[in-house]
Amino acid sequence: MFNPSNLAKPKFTKDYTMPNKFLNKKGIEIKKQKYKLSNWSEYNKALKKRGDIKVWLSQEAVDSWYEPDRNYDGTGSPRKYSDFAIITCHEIRKVFKLPLRQTEGFINSLFEMNGLSITCPSYSRLSERLKGLGLKTPRYKKTDRPDDDLAAIAIDSTGLKRFGKGEWHQKKHKISGKRSWRKLHVAVDDKHYIQGCELTDRFIQDDQVVDNLADQITISVDHVTADGAYDENPVYQKLSDKFPAADIIIPPRKGSVFHSDNHKQRNRNIAEVIIFGRMAWQRNRNYGQRNYSELAIQRYKRILGNQMQSREFSNQKQEAIIGCGVLNKMTSLGMPVSFKIS
Repeated sequence: MFNPSNLAKPKFTKDYTMPNKFLNKKGIEIKKQKYKLSNWSEYNKALKKRGDIKVWLSQEAVDSWYEPDRNYDGTGSPRKYSDFAIITCHEIRKVFKLPLRQTEGFINSLFEMNGLSITCPSYSRLSERLKGLGLKTPRYKKTDRPDDDLAAIAIDSTGLKRFGKGEWHQKKHKISGKRSWRKLHVAVDDKHYIQGCELTDRFIQDDQVVDNLADQITISVDHVTADGAYDENPVYQKLSDKFPAADIIIPPRKGSVFHSDNHKQRNRNIAEVIIFGRMAWQRNRNYGQRNYSELAIQRYKRILGNQMQSREFSNQKQEAIIGCGVLNKMTSLGMPVSFKIS
């Protein structure tokens, strides 16, 4: 049985920024940390490429725009537009924040200017086909990360506004704003790629989607972080079953106690917090890697917006997966490399 009295202090490995700071009880002002980029030239070019239409409407997309012809086999004629074409249209819609009709006009104008004979699906077809895509995970090129490269995964969630009444309407008619948002859950690796995502109703608790997120991850994992909302034994069990060699770092909730029925890694975290203190535990266990998930959520809201464009829940789920795939493509173009200066 795990004995906290024999607990050895874990070795410090990396200097990550701590999500939780020391309490400022003595009136000591904590200065904001400053960073400088070491790859500004490359990152500046990557930012410009994010708005390059050739990145989102590539020759590959044009070549596979229509479904290939096939002989009639009794199952019906093939659909005109391929799933790849539908996904491409919705990617462009997310990147440039366009309604469906403007998306159709925008893409058709690009085809006309380039002398292409293909056309964009109608706005109604884009909406109808979205729910039938059946996407399970965000688009991600396996070549961006070698199979033998161990990853650190950070899990978090955020709220996205759903299509509905605005804040003025809610205030005037005394409608609760809590009824008008969805929950986006993401699992992000230490290279900023979103390996898994799930859109749920707001009533779904964070720990209830860990199974789906973990099942979407196909890379080798040696470190998992999440906030206190995931401090449940079933969460530890699912993560340890999926990633046997991973170090699971979840801050114990207030009042958590060492117990023989707890998962062994949960008992370890509780014991280390009691013995070394919460801040030392965060530093020694690299809990600061949870910043990857917080940054991914911030990027999603700043780049793609903080509300859903689709109305139906089934469409919204596919839209969220496509949005995370858009961020992955932007990540592959280049990300900043920073170092602390003060």
